[in-house]
Amino acid sequence: MENKIAVIGGGAAGMMAAIQAAQAGACVDLYERNDRVGKKLPATGNGRCNFSNRVMNRDAYYGSAVSFYEKLYRQFGVAETIDFFSQRGMLIKDRDGYLYPLSGQASTVLDILRFSLAEYGVRVHTEHKAAALLREQKTGVFSVVCQEDAKRSYGAVILACGGMAAPKTGSDGNGYELAKAFGHHVVKVVPALVQLRCTGDFWKSVAGVRIEAGLTLLIGRKKRAFVRGELQLTEYGISGIPVFQFSREAAYALSNGQQVSVEIDFLPDMDPLEERRFWERRFRLLGERPLEQFLTGLSNKKINQLIIRQAGCRPVDTAGTLPGAKKEKLAALYRHFMTVVCKTNGFDQAQVSAGGIPAGELTNRLESKLVPRLFFAGEMIDMDGICGGYNLQWAWTSGAAAGRAAAEALLRESPVKKAQGPERKRHQDDQDQSD
Repeated sequence: MENKIAVIGGGAAGMMAAIQAAQAGACVDLYERNDRVGKKLPATGNGRCNFSNRVMNRDAYYGSAVSFYEKLYRQFGVAETIDFFSQRGMLIKDRDGYLYPLSGQASTVLDILRFSLAEYGVRVHTEHKAAALLREQKTGVFSVVCQEDAKRSYGAVILACGGMAAPKTGSDGNGYELAKAFGHHVVKVVPALVQLRCTGDFWKSVAGVRIEAGLTLLIGRKKRAFVRGELQLTEYGISGIPVFQFSREAAYALSNGQQVSVEIDFLPDMDPLEERRFWERRFRLLGERPLEQFLTGLSNKKINQLIIRQAGCRPVDTAGTLPGAKKEKLAALYRHFMTVVCKTNGFDQAQVSAGGIPAGELTNRLESKLVPRLFFAGEMIDMDGICGGYNLQWAWTSGAAAGRAAAEALLRESPVKKAQGPERKRHQDDQDQSD
């Protein structure tokens, strides 16, 4: 039995898996198709890297692997993540539970991971794409085949290739093909934490507007989610964190041919019980004004202009002389502005992808039930979270779980001396010579 572990994928989950496996005593090779590891991390959180969240619970996640939440997060959760980075010198800033490096730079998180890979002697092979993953039936030894050089043999493999979000960083679904070759299935993969494209020819007129709003997602006629936050309007539809939070459900519904719509409340602080009296009072006090003036101060100017048009009115129309039906429509549009979603933006715009390897084909140690000593981590697994550091926490948690489990399985079956001191140095020297 080969006594080494191969980690395929040098993103957040892959790096953590490699570090934890090496720390547990295994010799680890990390394969990354790009010219450097962690290529996706610098863009995380607009470059600031919201790496976790103190308010952690399973309701922040979707997918079949949520069933593993309690076990895995007890082993390596938020507290362990904080300890990992703080013990390696990173100061942490807490913004209402959202955790960032105090430096305000995602590169701080990446540097700590890179330094830790070197510290534990992980051999990093950049610009190495795993073209194939083979397994010898009798011995169970894996072979990683790269186009760049000869195949190498391993006793265990961790697939952490990412999903399909941000394909320019290397997440193009290749990992799913490697898994399928061993009989694994893949839950339909769709963009998540992504913008929604909507019908209508008016979006360019409101593009760039940012406004506090309440959003209700409807699948068919059923209300499926409500989120409040800063809505961003684009030339094609809607964006912003509240949109991202339910975009995966919208994506799955659209992929199944269902009708998807979003109801926007532009006045989310208005008490519904006071709404009628508010409008009656406003028409009484300001009714002699043209609509453009009548609505000034109610919402963003571009929103006001849009609602005037959608109500079938003109900016010069005197508010108080409008027919009762138009007054009602004007008021209703502020609280119940409906838009039909025609599609999501693609994987190139998505922060994560939903779907992946189903939990039913994995143990709660993230080992394949089909192939012994084949493990999975990160976005490849059918689990994704909402905005707020939850997806990176899943990367740390699943990476740590897979790395430790792979090392334990390998060292239990083929005991080897832990890679410490001179032996770790020799492993690093091998890297320098081979790459």
